[in-house]
Order: sequence, then C-alpha cells, then structure tokens
Amino acid sequence: MLHAVSVGEVNALRHLLPLLRENGGAFEIVISVGTDTGLARARELFSSHAIVVRYPIDLSSSVRRFLEAVQPDVVGLVELEVWPNFIRACERRGVPVAVINGRLSERSFRGYRKLKSVLGPTFRRLAFVAAQDEDYAARFVAMGVDPARVRVSGTMKWDAAAVPANPNDPLPGAAELAANLGIDPSRPLVVAGSTGPNEEALLHAACPPDVQLLCAPRKPERFDQAAAALPGCVRRSRTKNGETAQPSSRRFLLDTIGELRLAYSLADVVVVGRSFFDLFGSDPIEPAALGKCVLMGPRVSDFARTVEALEQRGGIRLVPRNELAGALRAVLGDELVRARMAAAARQTVLDNKGASARNAQMLLDLLAGASKPPSIRE
Repeated sequence: MLHAVSVGEVNALRHLLPLLRENGGAFEIVISVGTDTGLARARELFSSHAIVVRYPIDLSSSVRRFLEAVQPDVVGLVELEVWPNFIRACERRGVPVAVINGRLSERSFRGYRKLKSVLGPTFRRLAFVAAQDEDYAARFVAMGVDPARVRVSGTMKWDAAAVPANPNDPLPGAAELAANLGIDPSRPLVVAGSTGPNEEALLHAACPPDVQLLCAPRKPERFDQAAAALPGCVRRSRTKNGETAQPSSRRFLLDTIGELRLAYSLADVVVVGRSFFDLFGSDPIEPAALGKCVLMGPRVSDFARTVEALEQRGGIRLVPRNELAGALRAVLGDELVRARMAAAARQTVLDNKGASARNAQMLLDLLAGASKPPSIRE
C-alpha cells in the first residue's frame, strides 16, 4: 500500500509503480489518497493497474476498518503523512511502515519538534525513511528515527517528470487546449503555475501589454478570486463546457485539474507560483523537464534543494516581485537566453533521475521480509 496525500504526491508515483510491477512479481498495489483532487488524479493515472481508495481519518475505529479491508503487507508513506493511530495499528498487525521520497520541511519540522514527546514514538516505529536530501534526513533522525534506518535517495519527482525527446514539439492535446481557450500562437505566452493569493494580480500587472498570460491557481477554492484578478480572462472550465472564447483576450485562467502540463508545454516562459509572497514555493520540476525558461519568486523554502539544483546549472532564475516585470521583458525579448535556460533546466532533470528505482528496491526488500534495514546507494 502506498499513501499519497494529494496531487503532487500522486504524480510522484508515476515512475515508481511500473518499477514495482517489473521487479516485484505478482502482488496487488493499493494507493490511498487524502484529498478529492488527489483521489481524482490517482484514479486517472492508476485505476487500471492499482486499487485506489480514500485514506481514513486517523481515529482508531476508522483505521481499524480500513486496515481490515485493505490488509496491507507493507505500507509506503509518500513524503511524510505519519499519522500516529495508523502507524501504531500497523505495528500491532506486524505491518512495516516506511516513508518514501521523504520530505520534512524546516517549517513542518519546527511544528513537529514542539510535539516530539507525543510524536517521537510514531517516528521511531518507521521501518525506514528514504529521504530526498541530507537536510530532510537529519530532521527525521532528530524526530526519533533510528539513523541506521535513514537513507538519502533523492526525490522521485525528477523521475515522475517525463522529458520529451524534442522539447520543441507540443504535447498531445496542447494544441487543442490552446484552440479551445483562444490562445494566439503568434503572440508570446507566459504560463504561471500553482499561483497563490495576490500572485495573479502581480502577474497581470507585470506582463507586457502584448503578452498573453495564463494562470493556474494551486487551490481550486481560489479560482473565482483569481478570475477577478485577471480582467476579461477566459476560464477553461467554461470553454470546456461549450462557451466560446473571445479571440481578442490576453488573459486565461486554467480552473480545471490535470491540464497544467499541457499549458506548460505551450509557454514561452513559465512562472512558478506560491513564491512571491508569504507562501513557500511550488515544484518547478515539471516545466523544467519540458525544457522551458522558468522564473520563480524568492520564497522557495519547501523546494529549496530542487531550486538549488536548477539554479546552479542556470536552469531557473529567482526574481523578487518588484523585479518581475523587468525580468519578464528581458527573457521574452531574448530568445537565446530562453533557449539556454530551457536546455539547462531539461538537462538538470535528466541528471537527477533514479530515486524511484532506489525507493522501489527498498520497498521490495521490505516486502520480502529483509531482516536488516534496506541498503541503498547514497
């Protein structure tokens, strides 16, 4: 059983599941998900070769009914999601629980550390932690995980991001999305993904007058708020339901789930949101894998190592919000700069692949009943 709380964690499993199937023999895979959007995405990706269920509320009775129904042999928690009742119930049943693609941000760690006297036993029950980087690994150890059970495996999100053979070729379905929205292919397009509060207004003001802007808010409950910040915008949900887009529009709102990658593939420049104000960044791997010129705000602490890897290679540029308008004009006006950044971003993704195979092997070792903590290449 693999537990992925929402869309991002579900997407991270795309490369792992085939590896488990190819190398592990015959067994059922159950994917549990904690949000409506994550559940829809998991069904879209995996319903043909895995059982997709909703994760229970962490109450003893709910957990007991869930485990009686699913009867897992091994549980892998994607990134974190260490619920005390669930992990304690698994221990009583002799079911090992591991964290794969482990991630414990500095902000989350501060909160967990205050509750270490309560949560410490839960962390100590983990069979192993495959952490994305050294900082996350150290935080898991500080929360009580035996250091011998913690390994640094890298992030599976590098693997989950498909890298097209030719980044200049649009993805299947991208042209249809553009036509449906009324995007003009002869004009530059900025795609802003996973935007947060106030960022749509910032981007609207920062984009040059002749440039098209498509925003994709991170949370569905913000769709109406984002639309209000993009005057005259064409909403994807409405064109999808038959409404005709205005051909003269320069603002677009992707208020649907599961189409952001298609939108990214249309972009001349991508801006990754939740990074300009009081949030902590979003994942830039998807547009980097597509070979796009990527800009981001400076608030990136939730994805610091990923951003650092891209930035060191020249594959991403961090821009304060008061410099965003100038940065957009600069990259939109220089095709060579965009091409260099895009190539560096794409190569960084390729060079960092491999974490899914390492996580898969650790899970298979655990499933086989390994008597010692699983080994992994550092």
